[in-house]
Amino acid sequence: MSENNEATMENEMVETVENGAVAEQLSEKDKQAKTNAMIAYGCMLVGLFTGIFWIIGAVWAMIKKSDAQGTKFHSHYNNITTTFWVGLGLTIVGIITAAFIIGYLILIANLIWCIYRVVKGLARITSDKAYA
Repeated sequence: MSENNEATMENEMVETVENGAVAEQLSEKDKQAKTNAMIAYGCMLVGLFTGIFWIIGAVWAMIKKSDAQGTKFHSHYNNITTTFWVGLGLTIVGIITAAFIIGYLILIANLIWCIYRVVKGLARITSDKAYA
């Protein structure tokens, strides 16, 4: 058996052992769904400071959501789109009510909530776990 065939066989093993537990290999569809969700999370993280990337990340997730159907990472796409729409709505409410001081509290709470959702999503997806 050649060295290439041996390396291929080792890479094709279905199960690996990590920390005493059996971990499953991701399918190609799962890997693609994970990559696309991580791109969306990355854009949204940068978008917290720039704004436009927040929209780009959300649109990317909305476009790629159907490709992730049936994967373990589909819940991340729901998280991204929910975070975007709720965050957008609370931002609009916060801006409108900023004249009454309460708007600033809404904007700060919204920022904290959005950061929490994006960071939690990144932490879970890098551990190969669903969001929910």
